[in-house]
Amino acid sequence: MSDEKKIIIDEDWKSQVASEKETLAQEPQEAEPPAANQMPPASFEMLLTTFATEAMVALGQLPNPVTRETIYSPEHAKYAIDMLQMLEEKTKGNLGEDEQAMITDLLHQLRMLYVTSQTPPAAEEKNGPSIQD
Repeated sequence: MSDEKKIIIDEDWKSQVASEKETLAQEPQEAEPPAANQMPPASFEMLLTTFATEAMVALGQLPNPVTRETIYSPEHAKYAIDMLQMLEEKTKGNLGEDEQAMITDLLHQLRMLYVTSQTPPAAEEKNGPSIQD
């Protein structure tokens, strides 16, 4: 037996590539993603997300998208949460199930985050766990 390695060249690859190009050219093209400066479509969900993001930035959970700095401004966070609450009250009975669930969940999560950000850590957390007999 020969230990010589044989190289097999597939001569048909060029025609296969050409065929794939033709098939792709005939298929309808998907819409391109929006440009960086193009705004997303206006929606109730986008409005809720805007206020939720504003609250999270004010609570130091996300960096400011413009300055890239992390801030802590509980007054600003409370204002954004209050705006979401006002929207919930004003739209009561006019929302779909998904929209109502979204605003209810967002308000609950943001309120919990606000409360926990206002509460100083317990002494055990500062000094480490204590050993009790």
